[in-house]
Amino acid sequence: MSMPSRLPDPYGQGSGANLADILERVLDKGIVIAGDIRINLLDIELLTIKLRLIVASVDKAKEMGIDWWEDDPALSSRARRNELARENSELRERLARLEELEPSRRAEEESS
Repeated sequence: MSMPSRLPDPYGQGSGANLADILERVLDKGIVIAGDIRINLLDIELLTIKLRLIVASVDKAKEMGIDWWEDDPALSSRARRNELARENSELRERLARLEELEPSRRAEEESS
């Protein structure tokens, strides 16, 4: 008489989902993990840390309205180009203002 095994089947065998299936589901649906850490001393709040973790595919994140990486120059070449163009424009404006001041300074020096 044989006894049935009491050990569960390892993942990947039987009806259990494998890691790829689980990851696909998480990225498709998205998962949010949120938590707050508060440190109080005698009812005085000393420190609050709010943790928010979202795991989702890029498409799902955009669907939820999350697209901060598109405007981060460290992560997006388009954002980097936009930042460089803005910085270049600001520097040109500053240079133009300095060049406007230079002739009046020369005139003041010559009249002294």
